[in-house]
Amino acid sequence: MTLSPAQRQTLTWVAIAAAALLLLWLLAPVLTPFVVGAVLAYALHPAVERLAARRVPRLLSVLLVEVVFIVAVLAVLLLIVPIISKELPMLREQIPTLADRLNRNLSPWLAQFGIHVQLDIAGIKAFVLKYLDANLEDWLGTVLSSARIGGSILLAVIGNAVLVPVVLFYLLMDWPRLVERSQALIPRARLESVTGFLDECDVMLGQYLRGQLLVMLILAAFYAIGLALFRFDLALPVGVFTGLAIFIPYLGFGLGLLLALLAGLLQFASWYGVVAVAVVYGIGQVVESLFLTPRLVGERIGMNPLMVIFALLAFGHLFGFVGVLIALPVSAVLVVAVRRLRTLYLDSPLYRG
Repeated sequence: MTLSPAQRQTLTWVAIAAAALLLLWLLAPVLTPFVVGAVLAYALHPAVERLAARRVPRLLSVLLVEVVFIVAVLAVLLLIVPIISKELPMLREQIPTLADRLNRNLSPWLAQFGIHVQLDIAGIKAFVLKYLDANLEDWLGTVLSSARIGGSILLAVIGNAVLVPVVLFYLLMDWPRLVERSQALIPRARLESVTGFLDECDVMLGQYLRGQLLVMLILAAFYAIGLALFRFDLALPVGVFTGLAIFIPYLGFGLGLLLALLAGLLQFASWYGVVAVAVVYGIGQVVESLFLTPRLVGERIGMNPLMVIFALLAFGHLFGFVGVLIALPVSAVLVVAVRRLRTLYLDSPLYRG
């Protein structure tokens, strides 16, 4: 069967797209800092362009925008400091008490089922005194020892933390040239249609970023207010951190949940704290997964709630953490492509008969 020039061209582009997806799948473990840097550059470059348009030197514009962004990220991370500074003394006081309470309440109940568990209260107290009362030198020694044991993980974390700002800096500096070079590779006969397609994708991705930011702000307020209603002393830092950290899929919510559970257990020393966290975070997760993200993010990019959930699960399964990062942005681009293909199909002789 002889293929027409149009069919050969279509197959070529399909092969290029398949090769790009295969490369993404193979290199997913090492692509994380570059994907994160590219996503951040796309989100931050409008601010750089506005400053450059006001005659601010581009180098200064890039440095200013990146420094502000890094300071904002560090401010979110530093929300953990008051949490830890308050929870560590409470840990010293409450862990032996909690262990003793578990012995008195949980052990008799488990014994009814033939399970005999008895916690070593003296050993737990000795552990708490050894590690939670340690001075700075002891903590530093423990950290360095852990670094030697899990050196590859530590190096990966540090490497990504250093590499992402570097990638972001060079992408922001070269953004106009990168756009020009990309446009120069577009076949001239397709320049207008491809440019229109990319402009439409740009609008949709901008809507996605605004929707995601709105979800983060709403959840930050929800978790802070929800924990405050249950009389948590650390409601504000824990709630705000959890809401803003959900931009990092799974990890952000999980860390916020862990901090909230610790705060609840240590403050109330009873099941009240656990139940309170379960209620607040359970409602928050349901609202975020089934309402906020599908409505404020999905509808803005033309995807219904089921498509959003499927996209997150599918990309996460195929590409891991990198896949979750790019799931909705790539889906937004695919939505634009499907719309155009649908229009072409409805105008084609195949549909009209």
